Parts: sequence; C-alpha cells; structure tokens
Amino acid sequence: MLKKCDGVAKLRKLEQRLDRQFSILGVQFGLDGIIGLVPVIGDVITGAMGLYLILEARQLGATRWTMAKMLLNWGIDVSFGALPIVGDIFDIAFKSNTKNLRLLIADLEKRAVELREVNREQIRNAAAA
Repeated sequence: MLKKCDGVAKLRKLEQRLDRQFSILGVQFGLDGIIGLVPVIGDVITGAMGLYLILEARQLGATRWTMAKMLLNWGIDVSFGALPIVGDIFDIAFKSNTKNLRLLIADLEKRAVELREVNREQIRNAAAA
C-alpha cells in the first residue's frame, strides 16, 4: 500500500506541474498550457506526459473502466489541444491531468474500502467458525 501512496504522490506532483503550477488573475495553468504553445512538438510533449500519468495509473492498479475514462479525457485534451490558439485556451480550461488524477484517486479509494469490507467479513466468518 505504501508503494501506491508514493506512486499517487508522484503523479500528484506531475499533475500539479502540468495543470495548476501557476495562477494569473485566478486562472490556474501549468506546463501543459505553456509547452502546448509550441506548435506540434509542444502538443506531442504534453500528450506524452499525460499518457505517462495514465500508464502509471495502470501500474497502480486502476480498473479498466477508470483507464477508459482517463484515456477519453486524454484523447479529448490531445485532440482539441492541437488546434491553434483555441487549443491552447482549451488546454488551460480542460485540465485532463487533474481530471485523470481525481479518477485514479477515487478508484483506488473505492477499492480500498471494498477490500476492507471483504477483510472484515473474512475475520467475522473466521471468528464464527
């Protein structure tokens, strides 16, 4: 479990850098919005970083359903983010990395609760036997 916590903490730092590192007039943005200003190469780089977050989520045990939702968010971000000017504004507003990290955390928390319930039931059954 400690490894998962470390992994989530690492992804949280990456997400913060990509989507929420800076704030101007209350608008939060990160490297995704800045690097994405460079045509083509910037979009490839930020797309790769977003995909890295998803691949790490898989290593941490995200469910297939969560992975599918994360890939959809990433695909939307990469597709619309590639549009000149409008895509850069979209990158700042959509924050796919933040959405994906929240999906991962919710998935892991839900599964941790389910695991605790199964463990409690097994302990009750063992005590009753």
